[in-house]
Amino acid sequence: LETLSSTSKMAAPMSNVDEIRDRVILGEFGVRNVHTTDYPGNYPGYDDTWDLEKFKKNFRIDIVNSDENMLEFDMIGIDAAIANAFRRILLAEVPTMAIEKVFVYNNTSIIQDEILAHRLGLVPIKADPRLFEYRNPEDQEGTEIDTIQLQLKVKCTRNPRAPKDSSDPKELYLNHMVYSGDIKWLPIGNQADVFADAKIGPVHGDILLAQLRPGQELDIVMHCVKGIGKDHAKFSPVATASYRLLPEITLLQTIEGEQAERLKRCFSPGVIEIQNVNGRKVAKVVNSRLDTCSREVLRHDDLKSLVKLGRVRDHFIFSVESTGILPADVLVTEAINVLISKCQKFLTELDAAEMD
Repeated sequence: LETLSSTSKMAAPMSNVDEIRDRVILGEFGVRNVHTTDYPGNYPGYDDTWDLEKFKKNFRIDIVNSDENMLEFDMIGIDAAIANAFRRILLAEVPTMAIEKVFVYNNTSIIQDEILAHRLGLVPIKADPRLFEYRNPEDQEGTEIDTIQLQLKVKCTRNPRAPKDSSDPKELYLNHMVYSGDIKWLPIGNQADVFADAKIGPVHGDILLAQLRPGQELDIVMHCVKGIGKDHAKFSPVATASYRLLPEITLLQTIEGEQAERLKRCFSPGVIEIQNVNGRKVAKVVNSRLDTCSREVLRHDDLKSLVKLGRVRDHFIFSVESTGILPADVLVTEAINVLISKCQKFLTELDAAEMD
């Protein structure tokens, strides 16, 4: 039965084969053509052997939107395994600097030392990790090439100028809210000269760390080290790094009038527009990229047979949001460098195995 089934699939019309190879189809009760099948020898008449020149011709990256912390780009002509490798490297293998050691000299707040240390560790630190080395686990002190030293020293006092009838803590107390902006950089060795232009410290100064009352104080010294998200999430350089396949919406016949209005409401804003054609309201697909693929149209019996929903298998829409430690475009470049180093290491291991 399995042989007959596979034979019948191979005997499919050429147009159906192209669809199976290139498109993921969203049906009413499931998703079809999910797995990659265009490997050598699977489809008679197709040459699917990997070719570098063919890859160079088909592969491209289009920048759609870019600012300091956000990057949206299209990666086209690549397999899902490689696209997913970039995503995972961005999340877990691009190094950053984060607080690793917390030395609590005084903490009379109501927050326990362990909780406060955890909160401090998750504060993104603005420091270029490419300028530092990994710290030796046996080294307890750290040096200027592998450690950044920070200090948090805050004491809460009463405000002598507060109105007598006030009950607002903002008026009654001074320094009662401890923010990440209170963290100061203490240069080690020659760091003051080397990083004179780099404003080392928390990326955001408005992260609330603790609340104090008169007489309570914090005196803490912190050591930042270089690490990767695979070891701890605090080292992850991105808030989000994700991709989705480019949606493809095909209208199988002309849809007009009231049906066109309902069709427009079935998709995300901007996907379907109503155009006036010879006095008739006709639905047109203007930007399928904006669709979230909710498949809402398949709930309408009179519309579901008029629309075909799919996704382009080798067109990945990447969204990368940096935590602010490094610009998003730099993170993508660093992820590519990590993947290159992995490939080089693998080839070196292969050569060593052949020599043995």
